[in-house]
Amino acid sequence: MERGNHTSVSEFILLGLSSQLERQELIFGLFFVMYLVAAAGNLLIILAVGSDSHLHTPMYFFLSNLSLVDFCFISATVPKMLMNIQMQIQSISYGGCLAQIYFCILLANMDNFLLTAMAYDRYVAICHPLHYSIMMSLQICALMLGSSWLIANFHSLLHTLLMARLEFCASNVTPYFFCDLIPLLQLSCSNTQLNQLMILLVGGLIILIPFLGILVSYIHIVSAVLKVPSAQGKQKAFSTCGSHLTVVILFYGTITGVYLSPSSSHSAEKDSPASVMYMVVTPMLNPFMYCLRNKDIKGALRKLLSLKALFCRL
Repeated sequence: MERGNHTSVSEFILLGLSSQLERQELIFGLFFVMYLVAAAGNLLIILAVGSDSHLHTPMYFFLSNLSLVDFCFISATVPKMLMNIQMQIQSISYGGCLAQIYFCILLANMDNFLLTAMAYDRYVAICHPLHYSIMMSLQICALMLGSSWLIANFHSLLHTLLMARLEFCASNVTPYFFCDLIPLLQLSCSNTQLNQLMILLVGGLIILIPFLGILVSYIHIVSAVLKVPSAQGKQKAFSTCGSHLTVVILFYGTITGVYLSPSSSHSAEKDSPASVMYMVVTPMLNPFMYCLRNKDIKGALRKLLSLKALFCRL
């Protein structure tokens, strides 16, 4: 196509999950409730961990950071979607679209890295308990968190800059509720082979390496737990990992299906539910998965809520 046939795109149209008015009202209510639940749940975990000195350990350090990332993750897309439904508009500016891409990739990467750090923490606690204070010192935890933010920023900036160099044709309509890489690449008139290559190579490595780290950690954990003679000891060890493993399966299952499958297999019908799962449902469920089986978190939340009730009475 000739360069002169290109039109300058100043905004994109997000069709969302449904174009029918009655369904949009239902979607607004559903996503509004899910956003409030996710925001409240994740912020409560951050406050609980921060307010209880007994929870100032590596495991809860990473959990509170995961909650912060999940809160930011769901806030990067859902408020804009709710505003569009409420105002009955479907547009997002070009700059706003690139910003969504940047923050979604950044925060998805941080979810990825924090889940890996938490798996490593459980591996050290179960397999090397005598060396735990050395292997999971404050300096090492800070280094793991800082390097995760650095790599995540580099990866999200790479894809955002590669997207910014593309030109778009007259069509600026995407059948999704937020700006995502794959749908926007399908709208571009430019050659997107480099973008797709970076998604498969860099994105694949950033997903695969942490996933392998989690897998190796759990292989060692299972091997160590099976050697524990008492059934009660085995149950206690596995209970500390069950919530984390559930989150890992949910996160990697959906994000791999969306980004690492062949481009020919992508469709709004398949990708939209998967996107909702890892961008909305998973951040909403994480606080419940980690709290329901965790006596320390539940105890800290009771103290926090009782303290709040005391202040309200005063």
